[in-house]
Order: sequence, then C-alpha cells, then structure tokens
Amino acid sequence: MIILGIETSCDDSAAAVVKDDRILSNVIAAQAIHGRYGGVVPEYASRAHLRSLLPVIDTALREARVTMQELDGIAVTYGPGLAGSILVGLNVAKSMALALDIPWVGINHLEGHIFANFLLPEKPVPPFLCLVVSGGHTQLVVVEDEGRYRTVGRTIDDAAGEAFDKVARVLGLGYPGGPAVASLAEQGDPCAINFPRALMQEGNFNFSFSGVKTAVLYYARSLPEESLREQLANIAASFQAAVVEVLVQKTMAAAKHWQLDTVCLAGGVAANKELRLRLEQAAAAHGCRLIVPPVALCTDNGAMIARAGVSRLRRGERSPDELGPVPSLVLGEEEGAASGGD
Repeated sequence: MIILGIETSCDDSAAAVVKDDRILSNVIAAQAIHGRYGGVVPEYASRAHLRSLLPVIDTALREARVTMQELDGIAVTYGPGLAGSILVGLNVAKSMALALDIPWVGINHLEGHIFANFLLPEKPVPPFLCLVVSGGHTQLVVVEDEGRYRTVGRTIDDAAGEAFDKVARVLGLGYPGGPAVASLAEQGDPCAINFPRALMQEGNFNFSFSGVKTAVLYYARSLPEESLREQLANIAASFQAAVVEVLVQKTMAAAKHWQLDTVCLAGGVAANKELRLRLEQAAAAHGCRLIVPPVALCTDNGAMIARAGVSRLRRGERSPDELGPVPSLVLGEEEGAASGGD
C-alpha cells in the first residue's frame, strides 16, 4: 500500500510517501519567519502553507519515484493544531483524492507521532506505553492496539515543549526555544538550582510544568543583569533536569503500574538528547524495552501521518468529505471521524 502523508498542523509543510512500513520520501519545508516574533503567528503560517505545500508534495513524489496515479490513498492531519494551517492540508488532500478517485483519511496528529515508532526496523508490539511529548502536548498513552489508545496521564497546564519555549523567552534565547535551551544546558550544571518537580505523588501520572516555568522566571528576575548572564547555562541545565526527571519517573512508574514491558517515545521534545539518555538509562534499570525514533521522525513530518494512514486505510476506514479541522482534538476522538468500509 503506497500512501501520501500530508502534515500541516503548525508551521512546517510536510509530505511523505510511505509503502507499507518503508519510507520512500520525507520532505519538510520549515518556515523561518516566526523566529522574529518569538513564536508561531497563525496567519503567517497558513499563508506559507498555501505557497509551499504543493511544491513539497511534488518533491516528495519525485524523490519516492512514485506518480500520483500509483498512490493507493492519502492521509492528512485534521487536528490538533492551528485551524488555518490544518485547513490548507485538508483541502489539498481532499482535492487530490477526488481527482485521483482514491480514498483519504484524516489522522490525529498525536496518533501520527506514535506511529513514527512503527517505521523503525524493530517495531513495537501492542500493548505498550508511549510518552508523547511535543510543543503543545505531554501525555502518557497505553497503545492497546493500532487505533486503540487509552490516555493514562496528561498535562494539566503547560506542556513540556511550551515550558521550554517560555523559559527560552525568559532567558532571551530566541525561538524555537527547545533546541536553544538544550544546547545551552550542555554548558551548565544541572544540580546548580533546585527547581520544583510537580505532581510527583505515587499513583499520579499527570504532568504540570507551569510551576517550574514560573520558578525560572522569578529566579531570573532576582538576579542582577551581570549575574544572570553568568548563570544562564546553569539555569538552562537545572530547568531541563527538572523537566526530564518528571517525564522519566512518571513514564517508568506508569509502565510498572500497567505492567507494560515496552516503552516508546514520540513527539518533538523526544529529540532532546538528555531526555533520550535518561529514559534509556531508566528503561534499562527497570528491564523495559525502549523504542525511540530518530530525530527526523520526532519532529512534525509526513511519514508518521502516512504510516498511521496505512493502518487505518487497511482497515477500510475512510473520512467523510465534510471533515474539517479540529484544533483541540484529543487522542481517541478520531474514531468518530472515519467510517468503516466504503
């Protein structure tokens, strides 16, 4: 089954061609304009998708050496994300499917992140636990089977990625904040400042990163300008250590609680080297198998959407033509967006 995957949930125009479990192409066009504003400007993002998505799709097909007539279906993100950005991808997918007379299916962006793990040589076998940690989402998901998910923990305020971006703004590191904080943290002492770790009670699998973000803000404000410059690396390292410790401890506790011996990592923050290292160490100590996608499959991409589409289209699922963007979509709602069979 050869599937075109289209991903436009935020500020990257992405398209990929996947044949079953094999990536034939994976093309991403990033939008540089948002850096000057310290975050994504929705109107600019949707306009950029209008300009770049079709060339990205053309490149993906060319690199895959696949013609449009050889496609068996199209998968496209329909939420969560920015409504205007999602709408561009949805309309392109619907138009192509209609013109080519092939099926299409809407994919939950978070499900796509989970399916990045199914593109690896050694795939996870359900049931397993997945830590989905991205710019706007942090949650623990029990993957009972392909298409069957149970969220057992989620953030009650800021997601980990949001906290990284906001701390980067506090420290004057620019956008995107996650890579900037992680890079600076490599030069600092993670034990220099004891920032808070929230909701660490036994049996609590939810997350909260608003407190640690606020603690960084007040700590930075308490320092004279010269001292702040001297402490930047230590602040970044200590903040990152606090976030990573919470993510790792809750993930391993959830795996033990639900008696799951396989743990997967997914989402943009999964590219963080410290998180990958600490989770690898913790999984080894607990006797768990850890599966982590390469960095290229952690950030938003079309391959993960295409692979999720392979799974749903194989089961005969199709999305109705009236399906529109669902900016606040949560994992599990997508079952209502597709119908079984033609």
